[in-house]
Amino acid sequence: MTVEVRVLQRGEPSAFSEDRYASLDGYARDVVEVCEALDLRDAAFVGHSVSAMIGVLAADMAPDRIGALVMVAPSPRYIDDDGYRGGFSAEDIDELLASLDSNYLGWSAAMAPVIMGNAERPELGEELKNSFCATDPDMARVFARTTFLSDSRDDLKGVSVPTLVLECTQDVIAPREVGAFVQQAIAGSTLVTLEATGHCPHLSAPEATNQAIVEFLAALR
Repeated sequence: MTVEVRVLQRGEPSAFSEDRYASLDGYARDVVEVCEALDLRDAAFVGHSVSAMIGVLAADMAPDRIGALVMVAPSPRYIDDDGYRGGFSAEDIDELLASLDSNYLGWSAAMAPVIMGNAERPELGEELKNSFCATDPDMARVFARTTFLSDSRDDLKGVSVPTLVLECTQDVIAPREVGAFVQQAIAGSTLVTLEATGHCPHLSAPEATNQAIVEFLAALR
């Protein structure tokens, strides 16, 4: 597998469609279209959180385009279910979405430090908050609702490409039970627990995250 890094610019706001992005399929189709435009073959898709599930869907849509998955703190479902711990109750998610709808900037300021963790490094939470605040609130509301109400557990069973699952030792958004569930659902996948806290190890522990990804990709060559 050839490792090639492509940096893409931010999307064009006028291309946003609430109907398209009301499901994760819309985002997965975007990934496939990017792969087609760049004529990527056997690419390794690195996705964080719900984006890992978008990668799962994209790999199913275009198996010739995506040859491996790296899932960083993935979550196929955020709401607890019988025999499954997603990390949130249905009531938690309802309150979260209501708060986001009523005051997006306030929600961003309150949630960013929770998502990031690492209270002793407040600059990380500030970086995430700034990223949230740079996002159009209306688009963010659609994305949040799609994300937190999605259930991609059944899609995991169809993954047939080499897959790395990265989890953190402490993550309030995707607890370790979720990492174990994803690894067990994807046949042949590898689970690595990073010595990191919070939901964004690529920011809080970039060296460890990078090392795990590089070692995984090197083994595929």
